[in-house]
Amino acid sequence: MDYYHMVDVDRLEAFTKIIEKIDQHIPREFTKMEDYGGVSYVVPHSIYPADYHCTPEKPLPFLYVVAQKKHIAIYHMGLYADVDLLKWFQDEYAKRDPTKLNMGKSCIRFTNVKKIPYDLIGELAGKMSAEEWIERYDTMKKSRS
Repeated sequence: MDYYHMVDVDRLEAFTKIIEKIDQHIPREFTKMEDYGGVSYVVPHSIYPADYHCTPEKPLPFLYVVAQKKHIAIYHMGLYADVDLLKWFQDEYAKRDPTKLNMGKSCIRFTNVKKIPYDLIGELAGKMSAEEWIERYDTMKKSRS
């Protein structure tokens, strides 16, 4: 996959390295695709035919990597859905980087491409299977109904 159209040349190497780390660790049942101006990893309809509530024709999203104006963002839906996974990530990040973690509910933002913990991102990508993500997603979806 060619990422030149997704990110400026100054962040292309970092963006590519993030994708490579995710590719090395993410469980095989997830499908990689280009979507929303970045790279996404989804649960394909062949595994989860139930509709994704926001956009039923699209597969269930799990993880996105997108280059924004001032940062590279990783959106990991499992962090939003699993408190233990979130705590693990926050603790591991603190051990590896003394700077403050720039994070929203599921969004991790990296403004300094020299400070990206690539190995930690790889580990995070491998921490949740598609089956576990589907269970958490369905539970959250039911609780909102």
